[in-house]
Amino acid sequence: MESGSQIATLAGGCFWCLEAVFVELRGVLKVESGFSGGTLVNPTYRQVCEQETGHAEVVQVTFDPKGITYTDLLNIFFAIHDPTTLNRQGGDTGTQYRSAIFYHSPEQNLIAQQTITDLDQNHIWGDHIVTQVVPFEKFYKAEDYHQNYFANNPNQPYCGIVVAPKVTKFRKQFIEKLKK
Repeated sequence: MESGSQIATLAGGCFWCLEAVFVELRGVLKVESGFSGGTLVNPTYRQVCEQETGHAEVVQVTFDPKGITYTDLLNIFFAIHDPTTLNRQGGDTGTQYRSAIFYHSPEQNLIAQQTITDLDQNHIWGDHIVTQVVPFEKFYKAEDYHQNYFANNPNQPYCGIVVAPKVTKFRKQFIEKLKK
């Protein structure tokens, strides 16, 4: 990890969608797809999909807080997935698709709690936000074929139907935050 950098660990549905967005942000140094929040050590993708591990699909985002703030990351996170659906994003269902913020410090916890409170009070979403805010414990990197999945598989049907529209919407909404 680079000096002065920080880590955000976020779950908001399929990690391919989250990774495809966060990798394009100015100030983001690295994005890895993986698993967090469960009990099984070194889970595989298949094990996580069987919903016996307790893990969620997550992205671990290494960022330079001088280039992008944790608050900015959370605002983008909440804009690119539906935080009001429990254990589901679109057609993807199961606990591995839950919405969660795994905070790395008391400051991240406070920012996450305040962001959720603000979004709920401003009725940004029609329903109450169900995003879990829990302490980070461990990150397990997913298999290599999951890394940079959208960039490496743009013609894969799921990428065309699900990931690409999210990325397009994100680019329009956050154009000022994109890497040049």
